[in-house]
Amino acid sequence: MADVHSTETRSYNMSRIRGKDTKPEITVRKFLHSKGFRYRLHKKNLPGKPDIVLSKYKTVIFIHGCFWHGHKNCKYFVVPKTRTKWWLNKIMGNKKIDKRNYSKLRKNGWNIITLWECQLKPKKIVRTLSKLESKLG
Repeated sequence: MADVHSTETRSYNMSRIRGKDTKPEITVRKFLHSKGFRYRLHKKNLPGKPDIVLSKYKTVIFIHGCFWHGHKNCKYFVVPKTRTKWWLNKIMGNKKIDKRNYSKLRKNGWNIITLWECQLKPKKIVRTLSKLESKLG
């Protein structure tokens, strides 16, 4: 099946996808800050450069996009109809890297919290952030 967009349009669309400072990340950061938690962002010396690092609690938070990290049974993870094999390889690679990074972090005594994009949507956000606060507090 051919792509519905031209190469230029697809390239532009893909270039607009952010890796840092996404809306879900900023939402979580504002929440944590409002509750008095202080943190660092994307510490390069930690495996996977976690989105949020709470050193005081020896905890890292990853905020994953459901599509990019293959969130199982999630309506936001839909396998593309074009270049399906390539996309599945890409997503499986991301999952493998996540697993390896989590293992390294645990080995070094870090607690890991993974939040999914779908958990930060309006219907679930209050419950998600409440659970997050209770895990940290």
